[in-house]
Amino acid sequence: MPVNGSQDSGVTGAAKFVTSTLGNTVGGVGRTVGGVTGAATRGVGDTISGATGSAGRPVGDALNSAGTGLEDGTKRVAHGVENAGQWK
Repeated sequence: MPVNGSQDSGVTGAAKFVTSTLGNTVGGVGRTVGGVTGAATRGVGDTISGATGSAGRPVGDALNSAGTGLEDGTKRVAHGVENAGQWK
């Protein structure tokens, strides 16, 4: 059962197949959750900035930054999980 062009067979091939599938699934879910949470946080930040004007802009900007950081962080973790699942 080749995974990523390797010729592993038997138990090793099966293990790589299972961990690759699991890693890709967990990574995809993590990336999705991070994207949704990041977008929602930025949306709240934009709403606060828009509703309060310059008085609330620092809070809105902070939420925007936090949302972007959260999304970027979850993308990196998801990529690491996918790589680990593929034995990289």
